[in-house]
Amino acid sequence: MEASTQSQAERLDAIVIGTGQGGKPLAADLARAGWRTAIVEKGRVGGTCVVAGCTPTKTMLASARVAYLARRAVEYGVRTGSVSVDLEVVRQRKRRIVDEWSEGSQKGLQRHANLELILGEAWFVGIREVEVALTDGGTRRLKSDHIFLNVGGRPRIPAIAGLDTVAYLTSTSIMELEEVPDHLLVLGGGFIGLEFGQMFCRFGAEVTIVQKGPSLIPREDADVTKAMREILEQEGVKVRTETEAVSVQSTGSGIDLHVRTGDKESVLSGSHLLVSAGRTSNADLLRLESTGLAVDERGWIPVNERCETKVEGIWALGDVTGAPPFTHTAYDDYRVIRVNLLEGKRRTTTDRLLPYALFTDPQLGRVGLTEREARDKGLDIRVAKLPMSRVARAIEVNETRGFMKAVVDNSTGRILGAAILGTEGGEVVSVLQMAMLGDLAYSVLRDSVIAHPTLAESLNNLFMTLDH
Repeated sequence: MEASTQSQAERLDAIVIGTGQGGKPLAADLARAGWRTAIVEKGRVGGTCVVAGCTPTKTMLASARVAYLARRAVEYGVRTGSVSVDLEVVRQRKRRIVDEWSEGSQKGLQRHANLELILGEAWFVGIREVEVALTDGGTRRLKSDHIFLNVGGRPRIPAIAGLDTVAYLTSTSIMELEEVPDHLLVLGGGFIGLEFGQMFCRFGAEVTIVQKGPSLIPREDADVTKAMREILEQEGVKVRTETEAVSVQSTGSGIDLHVRTGDKESVLSGSHLLVSAGRTSNADLLRLESTGLAVDERGWIPVNERCETKVEGIWALGDVTGAPPFTHTAYDDYRVIRVNLLEGKRRTTTDRLLPYALFTDPQLGRVGLTEREARDKGLDIRVAKLPMSRVARAIEVNETRGFMKAVVDNSTGRILGAAILGTEGGEVVSVLQMAMLGDLAYSVLRDSVIAHPTLAESLNNLFMTLDH
């Protein structure tokens, strides 16, 4: 494809905007099916997950866990000296892994004969026509009857007085710090805030998390949020709930965060401020007005159960739709679109069972309904619960914080949801997800022979609690 003038657009079978975990495999599959396809990326190939999300954060969390275990070595009968963290080495390891994944993804796209990777920023200039400002200069115009939007989101920056005058950090920029902060203030008690808060505490920083609401990770059950707070505070993280950020100002040597708790105002002084107030959509970069599309009140692109927008020929997938912001959500969106377009099926996203994991240590693995959601629905339920201190494998590895919990339908015995706050909770909850997908009664797991001593084996014990 050659560069074109603004009055002449190149006709393609498909245009994919964004190389995230939905757009990248979709473009490759369309190309393999013989569609003449272009995929446009304004940054690095791989999307949020590879470049600024899952891959780099979990790489750094692994370093933080090693530091944590090194300080606890004496508990295992291992003698070590003093433990310190070289954040530059941590950063270089993170960069190396991100580079490998991103470069590998780019090479993978470039292998397909019918697929062109175009580096640049794309926006609509018509219903099915886009213009691309090329990274290397110049522009191109592309048009197609099949356009797929996988543009994701970015950190949401709240309107707080003075915030624009200080050098605050986001979930992306904090991973480029050269030294461990003296005192990291974390604005927000959701997934991002908790993961980075615990990480930098383990790196050696003083950490204070400020949460506007009454609890951390507020969508979870009260016993989960309470236990999570206790875990963080046990490690030295300070948590301020029901505390609203009023204003921010630079002190020259650091940052003062003015907060209000009830009727009382106070000042938190830190060396660095991480703003982790959620994510916002990148849809505003697409100039959707040229298509007749509009975002909803939260800035997301509305789609139906087949990831179709209200404009024929335009699909959206992943975070930009306002769906749960997980890589596996975007990937399943891709699978829905692929089988519908290439195999003539009518697959939908309706009623899919989406698990997720919070990668604090211990992890929180979640699937299905919480206890609160089940009770709010008026369901007749029973709740199974087992502390990790009664899990043989957890005792053996000296990781006994947290608990296993499952919500069960009282009449059918079917598992409605689960929360595993414990070591490898994200892995253990997958066992429960498989049982839910198979529509198994809890008694099947209670009575199954599971290898000893594994964490999953304690699902026997978890569901035996319902017999008492």
